[in-house]
Amino acid sequence: EVQLVESGGGLVQAGGSLRLSCAASGFTSDIYAIGWFRQAPGKEREGVSCIISSDGSTYYIDSVKDRFSVSSDNAKNTVYLQMNSLEPEDTAVYYCAANLSLGASGYVPFSRYEYRYWGQGTQVTVSS
Repeated sequence: EVQLVESGGGLVQAGGSLRLSCAASGFTSDIYAIGWFRQAPGKEREGVSCIISSDGSTYYIDSVKDRFSVSSDNAKNTVYLQMNSLEPEDTAVYYCAANLSLGASGYVPFSRYEYRYWGQGTQVTVSS
């Protein structure tokens, strides 16, 4: 079992920045990847980024790759999503999720269906 607690959301003007945190507890040693997802009203939940625990490699969708960055503090079992140059289109509820599968080398989970455990979500609102 893994529990995830998110924080850091809020209201920000376009061009501003926010840093989201995802604190993991439980069997954290079994986590293969932490993914960040977002869901805007009326839209499907989409993957934003993920970080692979074994080597720290990170992956992003094209729309955020030059603006967002993922980092981790392994001592604190916490993953961060730094969001810069925010745009109104980034407005959504942001979720972190844990993939505990025995992933093969090079496996990059980017689908919501590849994650078992989810945080409660945190609202990010970007005003124009």
